[in-house]
Amino acid sequence: MLLNLIELTPTPAPTGVNTEGLANFLRAFFAPLFLVVVSVVALFFLFTREITRFVQFLILAVAIGVIFYVPNIIEVTAKAIAGALGIQ
Repeated sequence: MLLNLIELTPTPAPTGVNTEGLANFLRAFFAPLFLVVVSVVALFFLFTREITRFVQFLILAVAIGVIFYVPNIIEVTAKAIAGALGIQ
């Protein structure tokens, strides 16, 4: 009898917006777009033979890519800088 009452009790509806997979979705959505833009701009610099600008762009693209692709990199970097400065 008690089991029947437990099964018939409605479960409360979740409140708020579910953002559980939002970061993974955005990463999966924008990652190919980022790679296409980097590739097109890099090819432009190579075809115009601007090697210095190509190297500068490549370094910048790698830095942005690391921030974009590696999860929690900003949090880990901030904690490392705070630890190096002696801030707890």
